[in-house]
Amino acid sequence: MVDLKGQYLKIKERVDASILEVVESSAFINGPEVHAFQKELEDYLGVKHVIPCANGTDALQIAMMGLGLEPGDEVITADFTFAATVEVIALLRLTPVLVDVDPVNFNIDIEAIKNAITPKTKAIVPVHLFGMAADMDAIMDLAKEHNLYVIEDNAQGIGSDYTSRNGQKIKTGGIGDVGTTSFFPSKNLGCYGDGGAIFTNDDGLAHTIRGIVNHGMYKRYHHDVVGVNSRLDSIQATVLRAKLPHLDSYNSARRDAARKYSKAFSTHEKIITPTICDSCDCHVFHQYTLRVKDTDRDALAAHLNAQGIPCGVYYPIPLHSQKAYADERYNEEDFPVTNQLAKDVISLPMHTELDDDQIDFITQTLIDFVNK
Repeated sequence: MVDLKGQYLKIKERVDASILEVVESSAFINGPEVHAFQKELEDYLGVKHVIPCANGTDALQIAMMGLGLEPGDEVITADFTFAATVEVIALLRLTPVLVDVDPVNFNIDIEAIKNAITPKTKAIVPVHLFGMAADMDAIMDLAKEHNLYVIEDNAQGIGSDYTSRNGQKIKTGGIGDVGTTSFFPSKNLGCYGDGGAIFTNDDGLAHTIRGIVNHGMYKRYHHDVVGVNSRLDSIQATVLRAKLPHLDSYNSARRDAARKYSKAFSTHEKIITPTICDSCDCHVFHQYTLRVKDTDRDALAAHLNAQGIPCGVYYPIPLHSQKAYADERYNEEDFPVTNQLAKDVISLPMHTELDDDQIDFITQTLIDFVNK
């Protein structure tokens, strides 16, 4: 699904030298590489504050802690996403409110958000799923109207440009009150282990979060807030520094591959390709996820695997149907899109090293199966 080795070989000299420098310096935790990466990512995203942390799940949890959300507060998020988004809500004893998604872009449905808001609602967590920017203008309007926080889950969307209704382009993650991301190795900007970060333009919130990530300390052994131990180590930071200058080209390569996939599938009615905008900069294709109609999706996945083609199903079980998050408040009729997507979606290999021969083989193999 992701050719990390091929990507590494193109930046091997820089990565190897940088890792060796960290080892020789022995500044493994909170060293100069972490601070340099933080500043470079702030500049890239156009945000005032980046706070690195240990992983993307921690980033979401710490963001919610920093906002002062309390047990019982309701947090609205999408039913069709990875469990980490709702996991941290439950861990903090907040109340997750899952809603359906849009059938075209798979992101959180705006009308569903409106219908889910109650006096207990305190935050909305849009997920820029598969790398496609959510409708942030509409979400920010709702948040302003109801005095809600917006926490962007940007784990799959880093580098995506959201074009607001006034024509301004803003990097996803820097639009809401706070944004989060993951640097898991397979992400568009991934390290060689675990890593994450939190973004905000709010000085006070940034200060609070900086304490939370480091045991609640601003001064050694002075614990001013309840915190956690969640830090990005220097080796991962130096890998990310090597990759960050290439992020736009990585995303461009993913977009090119997505266009080629979609062109190959364009005349096949049983294959519904993902949304591609005219400029395509609102989608960075962390995954290339399509839908198949009148086709046994699981049999297709088995066939692709048998032909040596990796594929994935993101996500086969909606969150409202998961044992950990089941709740009598949820009715199946409230999730028609998510329930259908769980049966239809399949993701194809998507990375910076895909070539035309690989794409031709993948697309023809899939076409032959759905047309048989």
